[in-house]
Amino acid sequence: MPGIDRVAFYLFSTPVYWYGLTMASGILAGLIICMCREKLYGLEKDTSVTLALWAVPFALIGARLYYVAFSWEQYRNNLMSILDLRSGGLGLYGSMISGILVGYVFARKKRIPFLTLCDLAAPAFAMGQAIGRWGNFFNQEAYGIAVTNEALRFFPISVFIESDATWHLATFFYESIWCLALSIGLMVYERRTTKRKKGDVFLWYILLYALERAVVEGLRTDSLMLGSLRVSQILSIAAVVVCTAIVIARRKQQGDR
Repeated sequence: MPGIDRVAFYLFSTPVYWYGLTMASGILAGLIICMCREKLYGLEKDTSVTLALWAVPFALIGARLYYVAFSWEQYRNNLMSILDLRSGGLGLYGSMISGILVGYVFARKKRIPFLTLCDLAAPAFAMGQAIGRWGNFFNQEAYGIAVTNEALRFFPISVFIESDATWHLATFFYESIWCLALSIGLMVYERRTTKRKKGDVFLWYILLYALERAVVEGLRTDSLMLGSLRVSQILSIAAVVVCTAIVIARRKQQGDR
């Protein structure tokens, strides 16, 4: 798919990039989803807005630091480039870890059950990922291995990457669709399941997202690496194991009652 322009439009001669617009759109969509579900969780109105003011800046910082930490060779000789987000370079797990930590502090300060906030945020985070992944499309990143079969060289199976003039698996799209379905599925689950415990929605979000990421990450060619290991794939596999164990333990606990 040649001819992709990273610039969406110009504002007073200043370029506004699609990457930033998709990130902002994902955050806004997530915030709206949270605001519409506050009552379901017995939270005061605008709790989501206040939480976002706390969490979003730190989530972005965490995402950037995570990416830079595992791409240090790219930035070590030009530290100012760390501040340039227009070319991409955000690590999802970094934003997730930062967001959880800030959410915990917020919950303690506001005297709100932490797991309630986690459940509130889970579908919103998934929707933000679904939209935000399109920033990778415009930046031509987060793609997979080269597609040699000409019959598969079409979007959304694959995407044309201009840097090497080759079609690659559109792994960013696979994750976007998965996260969209995950967000919707979690919201259906929370309304139709009466016996769920605090934290169940968040637990299923982590488990199902990590399961997808563990598979798709193995198809990518631009993974963040720790030696010969793909960092996000290792974290995903660990998350799947831990969350599966917790789900089993919770089900067993319910069965023993």
